[in-house]
Amino acid sequence: MASVDSILAGKYPAKFHAERVAAYIKLKQPNADGVIYLEGQKTRMIEDCDEAQPFRQRRNFFYLSGCDLPDSYLTYATATRKLTLYIPPVVPDEVIWTGLPLSKEEALEKYDIDEVAYSTDVNPFLAHVAARGESSASTVWAIHGQVSDHITFLGFREKDFVLLREAVEECRIVKDDYEVALIRRANEISTGAHHAVMRAVKQAKNERELEAVFLHHCISLGAPNQAYHSIVASGTNAATLHYQQNDAPLQDRQLLLLDAGCAYTAYASDITRTFPLTGTFTSPALKIYNLVHTMQSRCISAIEPNTSWESVHILAHQILIGGLLEIGILKGGETEEILRKKTSVAFFPHGLGHYLGLDTHDVGGKPRYEDEDTMFKYLRIRGRIPVGSVVTVEPGIYFCHFIIDPYLADPEHAQYINTEVLEQYWDVGGVRIEDNILVTPKGYENLTTVVKDVTEIEQLINGL
Repeated sequence: MASVDSILAGKYPAKFHAERVAAYIKLKQPNADGVIYLEGQKTRMIEDCDEAQPFRQRRNFFYLSGCDLPDSYLTYATATRKLTLYIPPVVPDEVIWTGLPLSKEEALEKYDIDEVAYSTDVNPFLAHVAARGESSASTVWAIHGQVSDHITFLGFREKDFVLLREAVEECRIVKDDYEVALIRRANEISTGAHHAVMRAVKQAKNERELEAVFLHHCISLGAPNQAYHSIVASGTNAATLHYQQNDAPLQDRQLLLLDAGCAYTAYASDITRTFPLTGTFTSPALKIYNLVHTMQSRCISAIEPNTSWESVHILAHQILIGGLLEIGILKGGETEEILRKKTSVAFFPHGLGHYLGLDTHDVGGKPRYEDEDTMFKYLRIRGRIPVGSVVTVEPGIYFCHFIIDPYLADPEHAQYINTEVLEQYWDVGGVRIEDNILVTPKGYENLTTVVKDVTEIEQLINGL
């Protein structure tokens, strides 16, 4: 297998991605030809300020261009298979502030495209293609809500604002070698950052210090952007799934849940570890940690090509119920009985994982948030996971009054919950373990190497 460095020495495969998207469109509309049209994100100003907002490229545009420049455009002519990138021209008044922009020659050298023009050339190109009146230029495909007011498609006989988004998002599910290499690199950097936090945790006084450790490591290794806002949750804060404050004191708390991952060239890592602030797991925390570890290990082992994601999610709940019965938090029923009642959702309320790629919660999972079944309502992937997809596997157990108390008030669920035993676990807060898994022809590959064995975690924290 080629190394990450050797793969990333080449260009991001924008042309290959454009051809995949065009093939998907052709499959849906066999007789149509024309132009795929995409716009990059615009420069946007902070309200009541002369500073620009932090820039984040539109992910579907990046997928077909590899270009991270604001105010750019892209066309792909399906008949000629010509991919053209349109970049902002030189604005002399801006050069003294921001320097010279990327030239057309530099862009052609940098990106996997056929031609580079200026953004002022987009409309003339579209008008020229449409004016020829050829059947090969009869349709323009664009994304609804992502076409600037000054752009005109008047010359095209068909204007499709629906299919392109579907095509790109379906193609983004299965990653090529270059995309996998970017996710590997993001994981490598984030792994080092997670380990750095573990080494620093005994000396830290506040969650924000540990977030700073994580960010410092990522930025120093060339990953200045995080894939999402880090979750640095100590003690009972970890019972909030997407805790954001990251500013609580660490004193007298058992665990730290660190859900954090950098983005590398726009591709995400998404890693969670939970570990003891003192360097040693308390007895209640260790029982919960070991159960979550078992849930994750067995769910990862169940992954193979075209596995039903719902079935792996159910497996996680089955293991959870069996473990909580053994611990004593659950009582008075068999695993399958409690599973049917969905009482385990009180402790594991979210889905098992999601696709990972250009977005942390990547596209293509077809979640059904309107589902009234509480066990599947927040499952971000529905259906089967194909070879080449990257998924997160992130089971968790949480002790959140807001979630659990309604179950305790409902006799149908309360009969299965031992409140005396549960009382011993509120301060554990929450435990989640999350890895990034590549689905392979023979099963899976775990792209995440952050330590999660109890002994290894404690040794790393204690400097042994």
